[in-house]
Amino acid sequence: MSTPSTNDSLHSDEFLKSGEFFLKAGKPCTKIGKLMQGVMRGFVYDQDGEEVTTHFYQEGDMIVSSYMPNVNISMNIQALEDCELSVADYSKVMSQVNKDPQITEIINREFSKLNKQMQSRLVSLLNLSSAEKYTLFLNDYPGLLNRIPHYYIAQYLGITPTQLSRVRKQLSQQM
Repeated sequence: MSTPSTNDSLHSDEFLKSGEFFLKAGKPCTKIGKLMQGVMRGFVYDQDGEEVTTHFYQEGDMIVSSYMPNVNISMNIQALEDCELSVADYSKVMSQVNKDPQITEIINREFSKLNKQMQSRLVSLLNLSSAEKYTLFLNDYPGLLNRIPHYYIAQYLGITPTQLSRVRKQLSQQM
């Protein structure tokens, strides 16, 4: 997250290898980041202990798992590629909201974006066909199709990898 030079000390660089975690479920959300390079995913475990991908993060996205700092989180955030992040202490950043107009604007914009993505995902899971979900994914995450394993995309869409393959084939034939 870019902030005024007076707040540069809030930030540090963090590097994650593919497969490493930025945040883990059950632990407090103590840091917030901006993804500078790489792709990450958010996921939870369902009642059967299976992973369910809930979100993808790409360059420029804010990485956080809770709207409130130091609250135990339910979502894991994992690197799908080697990643570079600009990271800050979540409590310190939030203490600057309403004091620093630039930080306030960034947090408001990014939380609004995250909220919109969550609402779009809920609506798609409840109301859309597999083809419509896939099309929405392509619109919401342009450029990520070939950077994310397709089984994670299928998890995210709430369909099987076989259904995803069929949908991709159908849509490619329509073009």
